[in-house]
Amino acid sequence: MKKTAIICAAIAAAYTAASAFEWPQEQQIQSDSFYSYFGQLRGDTISNSLIFSDPSEIKAADNGCLTVIIKEYNDDTDFFPSTLGNAVIIAHSDNLMTVYGNIDAESLPENLSETKEIATGTQLGISGNSAWQQGHSSLEFQVIDTKNNTAINPRILMPRIGKELPLYPSGIVLQNRNGRTFKIAEQNVIPAGFYRVYQKRQAVAVPYKTHISVNGTIVDGTSYDLLRQDGSSICVSGKRNYPKTVLYPTPDLMLLGEVNFTQGKNAVQFTLSDILGKETSATYYLTNY
Repeated sequence: MKKTAIICAAIAAAYTAASAFEWPQEQQIQSDSFYSYFGQLRGDTISNSLIFSDPSEIKAADNGCLTVIIKEYNDDTDFFPSTLGNAVIIAHSDNLMTVYGNIDAESLPENLSETKEIATGTQLGISGNSAWQQGHSSLEFQVIDTKNNTAINPRILMPRIGKELPLYPSGIVLQNRNGRTFKIAEQNVIPAGFYRVYQKRQAVAVPYKTHISVNGTIVDGTSYDLLRQDGSSICVSGKRNYPKTVLYPTPDLMLLGEVNFTQGKNAVQFTLSDILGKETSATYYLTNY
């Protein structure tokens, strides 16, 4: 697990060093006021978008090459699904692409399709109401690593303004291989063995990292710096790749990781951290038989 954490940190640092994007819309917002965050449960999938909170003029976050303009209701949108609504896709260096979705069709610049090279700050339109958001008129922003087939958390590459949303581990539940659950705040004597650890999902906030420690040793956790494609599933990385069915088994629960308890007394700590590194932890003492 320590090796995995080091690798994930190195990946995030590499992206940050390679590219630092400008704000992808005219209006800047505070870090705790996005409408929807990367990695959040969204319908039947894990969201690979960062959705802004207010309508604004959209602009290119970095220099690049115009790749695709998606018009709502076009048939030729198999690779980038129509849930984006009207969208502009720009290719950048280091195999990165930025995707600007939910654009108002009438605001797309008339000559944009004739433009090949895009400069930082180029106007791409105004956020509209053409995507899944259905009533929330704001930019849906994605960053894709085409070489590694991953979606990158846009906040790694964007300016961070203001405070983060508070994170808190609560309603923690252990689930064994047979699907039996234990509420850890109420039951501290449980069988030894394998468990998935879930907490009550917060309505908006998504941790940047989670980890589980048993007797002072990190045994697992999850990382929201990027999402991987594993077969047909979008996955969050931990000790292994966790698809939506494991990460969010119900709309009310969110996976913190997996753990094997040996017989005896065990101190287990659950830690959530935001993108600035601020941590919140909860510790429980179990007797495993």
